[in-house]
Amino acid sequence: MEKETILIVDDEAKIILLLKAYLEEAGYRVITARDGREALGKASDRKPDLIVLDLMLPGISGEEVCRRLRQDSQVPIIMLTAKAEAGDRVEGLGIGADDYITKPFSPQEVLARIKAVLRRTRQSGTKLADILSFSGGDLVVDTLRREVKLHGDKLHLTPTEFKIISTMARSPGRVFSREQLTEMVHGYNYEGFERTIDAHIKNLRQKLEGDGKSPPYIQTVYGMGYRFEGD
Repeated sequence: MEKETILIVDDEAKIILLLKAYLEEAGYRVITARDGREALGKASDRKPDLIVLDLMLPGISGEEVCRRLRQDSQVPIIMLTAKAEAGDRVEGLGIGADDYITKPFSPQEVLARIKAVLRRTRQSGTKLADILSFSGGDLVVDTLRREVKLHGDKLHLTPTEFKIISTMARSPGRVFSREQLTEMVHGYNYEGFERTIDAHIKNLRQKLEGDGKSPPYIQTVYGMGYRFEGD
């Protein structure tokens, strides 16, 4: 089996050397970048399986790197941030990151998060249906191709966003609590905030409803969570 490639982006040499050594020992191929411009170039040329991206980079910031990558790529992104406030963490998820880790961290924690994100990226979901269609075919969720089309156009979703929409679309009308969505998307041992689901939902709604022609597929059930509505 070919090794999976991880791109580590950080301007601190000690962090790069530590993570590179630890991840290579765990069996991954590791490439590195020290600033945002180099990160964008290597992401385009090397097509990594996952990117570990520091928010505070010289030149092009980590936030801007993430935004640019999300214009045409679904590569999983784990943000590294020294910001302790929960709102800053959620903001990173809102621009397209799949997970976040705050500094200081242990290499064991980074490895565990990488494995979790890659695992759910590879998962194709249960075999209840391969293609889910709604609103007369306006919205199509293809679990085999792992893609979503709106009015015939492919949406650029992160792996986490795809997991949310495919999970909810299999059970239209069912109310999912934030805790349930967190467990289904991140796993039972995920220690992140449940409110990160709100950030993913907001980002997903913008992509599903941003054209002004689409119905509000994901609805908020106040005090309970979210549900998917589609006919």
